[in-house]
Order: sequence, then structure tokens, then C-alpha cells
Amino acid sequence: MAVTEQAPGPATATTAHLGILRRQASRESAARTYARSLPIVPVRARGVTIEGADGRRYLDCLSGAGTLALGHNHPVVLEAVRKVLDSGAPLHVLDLATPVKDAFTTELFATLPPALASRARVQFCGPAGTDAVEAALTLTRTATGRPGVLAFTGAYHGMTAGALAASGGARDGGVTRLPFPHDYRCPFGVGGEQGAELAARWTESLLDDAKSGIPDAACLLVEPVQGEGGVNPAPDAWLRRIRRITEERSVPLIADEVQTGVGRTGRFWGVDHSGIVPDVMVLSKAIGGSLPLAVVVYREDLDVWEPGTHAGTFRGNQLAMAAGAATLAYVRENGLADRAATLGARLLGRLREFAAGYPFIGDVRGRGLMIGVELVDPTADTAAGTPPPPAPGIAAAVQRACLDRGLIVELGGRHSAVVRLLPPLTLTDEQADAVLDRLTDALAGAAQNLSG
Repeated sequence: MAVTEQAPGPATATTAHLGILRRQASRESAARTYARSLPIVPVRARGVTIEGADGRRYLDCLSGAGTLALGHNHPVVLEAVRKVLDSGAPLHVLDLATPVKDAFTTELFATLPPALASRARVQFCGPAGTDAVEAALTLTRTATGRPGVLAFTGAYHGMTAGALAASGGARDGGVTRLPFPHDYRCPFGVGGEQGAELAARWTESLLDDAKSGIPDAACLLVEPVQGEGGVNPAPDAWLRRIRRITEERSVPLIADEVQTGVGRTGRFWGVDHSGIVPDVMVLSKAIGGSLPLAVVVYREDLDVWEPGTHAGTFRGNQLAMAAGAATLAYVRENGLADRAATLGARLLGRLREFAAGYPFIGDVRGRGLMIGVELVDPTADTAAGTPPPPAPGIAAAVQRACLDRGLIVELGGRHSAVVRLLPPLTLTDEQADAVLDRLTDALAGAAQNLSG
């Protein structure tokens, strides 16, 4: 007699799910991060939806920390990967030329600011964004013969030595810190255009003051929107001013587009909002179509590498290049950057309307589908004109409440008090409404707990 295999019941699925989590906690490094606040075991995913081993479904607004521009397992990505696998092409080729790499590079150059693309070189480096940052720092130091790096407070550029030294949390490393404009928490206490003007003047003064004490600058490194720093968009006029300051002083400007690239902010690249053309662009995350890939694109006159000066065994990932080319083309051909701008403006507008009734929501900000909600302690005794202090405890509670409601969000900002949304650019209007409903319900629940 044939035996019919039955799917495991809910109790069995839950037991397996908990067992996997227990084994992860006992065997993996204490450095694990997302697994601590998101105790789920994904087994299937499509678009914005993830299904866990326990049978629960979630709307994923983390998207691999912004990696999944098209969401999980998009058909064009799967087709591109299968095509390479079925062709018998080598999957590992170091930095040799291949048709797959040629197609990726051609598509990438088609999306770059034209003034850069017409005179650019591309460096394939290690597969993470931090590898590309390291390559960009080494490149500009080599090209200029100068040691110094200028970076901004609140920045995040990666976890390797040089990238970490340029990030906001570092305590040493010889990197000069510059103020980043911030309307809500302005370092000068004024915000708006005046705060941005003061930040630009400070940068100019440091570069021109012979007694500033800073090393000669090899580069200035900036994110068009600070992501991990709390979703802080760089004002367009300020970024244009920074471009002029660096250009006039022959300091290469590096735009870190690891998280802002490929349509995320409502333009294909974050720098496109201001119209500036950086000397160097650092790209990763979405350019690999969900697979590991990172590159540095830079002006050809900076191309002073000696062969092998900056190498990496895994800089020839054919599957990532195929998936990346498919993703870049799909975003470009289907106007997904414009879609992100429209949908992002709608989400920001509705969240700001909702926030007006809740004092613990200090600020709602972002650009495109890169959105942050900063939570604060409205009962704190603060000086007039000073925003209340961040409330990381409330933010963590909201994140847990979102997960209970089937919504995955991340926290960011200096005190992890900013609830961040990074949904795929393919998000539908119906899915966006569901995201808003679950997030605002979680926020309203937090308000009840505070008042109780």
C-alpha cells in the first residue's frame, strides 16, 4: 500500500523553527545582529513576502538592508542566474573578461551620471560594500599622495579597518570629522538652510586653515542619504556646495551609494537629486541583484593602480554580475526610481499625518523608499527649541510589535531609535497600505503602553 507523505503540522513546524533558532544561538558568533531582533527562520520568499519555518508570513521592509531592489526571487533575477548556470560558463574567473562581466559593465555605465560614465574606470573588488570603500580610500590616497580622509558625523561605511575608521562610531583612525546637516538634530542648533550653510563653512574653513591640524586630504567621503545614521538626506544645495569646495581644492569626492543606489531614493543614484558628479562612486548591495557584488567607479585620471595593487579572489562573481545586470536593466527600463519617488512621498505624507497625533514620534524623514521614523521621549526635560532625547527602548518595542503583526523593520540612528523602512521598489499600492497599517498599529500600541 502506498504511503502518503503529509506536511508537518503547525506544532511540528514550530518545534523545528525553535530548534533552529536555539542551535544558531549556541553555535554562531556573538557578533550576529539581525537574528537577535528578528527571531525568524525564512524558508520561502517572493517579492516583499517572507514565509518562516513556523508557517508565518511577513512583509519584509528590511530587504537585505536595501540589497533587494526587486524584492526576493524576482523572475528576471532567477532567469538571469539560471541562464548562466545552464550555459556551462565558469562561475569563478578572478578578474578575467567574460561576456557576463561585459554585459554587467555596459548596463552599469548606462545608468551612471553621463559626465562620469564618459570618462570612468571600474574596479571590481571584494564582494561587500566595505571592500569597495577600502578600495576607494586606497585609490584616492595613491592618486593624490595624501594621507587624510574627510568624513561626516553619523556616517556608516562598513566594518573593515579603513571603512570603520570613516564611520561615525569610530574613535581613532586619523579621519577628520565634519558636521552633517540635520534639520531635526542640527549640530549647530538651527537646522534648515542656515544649519547646512554653517556645516559647509566649517568644512571650507578646515580645508583652508593652515593651522587646522588636519592631514592633507586624499578624499571626502559622503552618503547622499545617511542610512544607518538614521535616514538623514543630504540637502541638495549643501551637496552641490560640498562638490564645489572639493573641486576647487582638488580633493576627490567619494559618493558612498552602497545603500542609496539603484533607484532607492527616487532617482537612479542618490547624487542625481543634486546633479553633482562625484569623482568616485562606491557601489554594492542592489547592484548584485541579491548576490554579493561591489565595485568602485571613478574618473580615469585617478586610475593609477599598479597591476595587483588592489585585488581580491572573489571579484569575478559571474552569478552576481548576471543578477545585477538584470536588476539594473529592470529598474531602468521600468522606471522604478520614479515609482520609488512617488510611493515614497505618499508613505512619508501619511506617516507625517499620523505622527502629528503622537508626541513620541519626533520626526519622519527620508527620500524615496528609504524612510525613517525617529522615536523620542516626550516626557524628558529639554531646553526650548531642543528636540526630546531619542527613545531606543520605545523603538525596540515598536520593532517587536511590528514583527508580531507580520512586518519586518530595522532600527538605525545614533541610538537605534529610528524605525527604518527599506521595502523593495516593486512594492504595490496594496502592499504599501498593508505596511502602513501594520506600522501605525504598532506605533499606536506603543502610545497606549506609554499612557498606561
